[in-house]
Amino acid sequence: MVLPRLPIAAAALSLALSLALSLALAAPAPAGETLRLATWNLEWLMSPRAFAALAPACVPAGGEHRGRRSIPCDVAAGLERGAADYAALARVALRLDADVVALQEVDGAQAAQLVFRGYAFCFTGGPAVQNTGFAVRTGIPYRCEADYSALSLGDTLRRGAVLVLHPGSAHELHLLAVHLKSGCARGPLGRGDKPCERLLEQAPRLAAWVHAEQAAGHAYAVLGDFNRDLLAESRAGDDGLWRSLDDAHGGAALENTAEHERYRNCRRGQRASGYIDYILLGGALRGHALAGSFERITYEASEAWRLKLSDHCPVALSLRVD
Repeated sequence: MVLPRLPIAAAALSLALSLALSLALAAPAPAGETLRLATWNLEWLMSPRAFAALAPACVPAGGEHRGRRSIPCDVAAGLERGAADYAALARVALRLDADVVALQEVDGAQAAQLVFRGYAFCFTGGPAVQNTGFAVRTGIPYRCEADYSALSLGDTLRRGAVLVLHPGSAHELHLLAVHLKSGCARGPLGRGDKPCERLLEQAPRLAAWVHAEQAAGHAYAVLGDFNRDLLAESRAGDDGLWRSLDDAHGGAALENTAEHERYRNCRRGQRASGYIDYILLGGALRGHALAGSFERITYEASEAWRLKLSDHCPVALSLRVD
């Protein structure tokens, strides 16, 4: 398949707007079809123009980003992407072939459309460059909801993005994309260091969204970069993030679709030992993942070392839509 040329400026914006407008008129998917969901952290994905504007005023290690658009100086020095990098990421997106992708660390639709062609986008509107959002394949009816700002702790962390698929139909699905505080992948929450204290603050706010969806009887999912090994937590029986979510409605609320799945690193030489990117299913979506459909799309070895891809790779699965 020959990839189209990278979109530019007004033409790209016009195309994205027309695609988004057309989705409102699309017919809902008939019962019995499948929906492929995915999540992908794209590691400071920006357009070349945005990168060029932000790099000269980068923030040194330990500096303050709050309340303004800025990038760290290590990102400015080592993560400027060119046409070959965007093209390689777009090839991964083609391999992923998902209907809906939860996105993290993306500077809005202008950056996302360099990787996802034929999609419309919903993104949070916080002041930071690292936004959370969704890519939605053309033809799927959807509605972008207001940001779930409670997760951001006063816009000091990332907001949650909320998407409703097939709004107003019998197949309505509610999705929350998250990117939680980093630096506390394992061990007790609130153990005295700042990252774990911050994640502990986010836990009840995330659980509140799950509780509300469960109480409303919605089919829903929470997906994204949790920056936490939920499977290790569950095995250890820790009173941590997973327990606060799974007990959000007085009993088991969520299905972790990575349970019993073999962990795979994104590229050769990467030393992570467990998932932190998850797709959690709740309500009527529990038990609807198609057997054997869970997949982690890893990077080609030659591209992973030569190009600026991401330190995360996509996780995906297919759902039965009844």
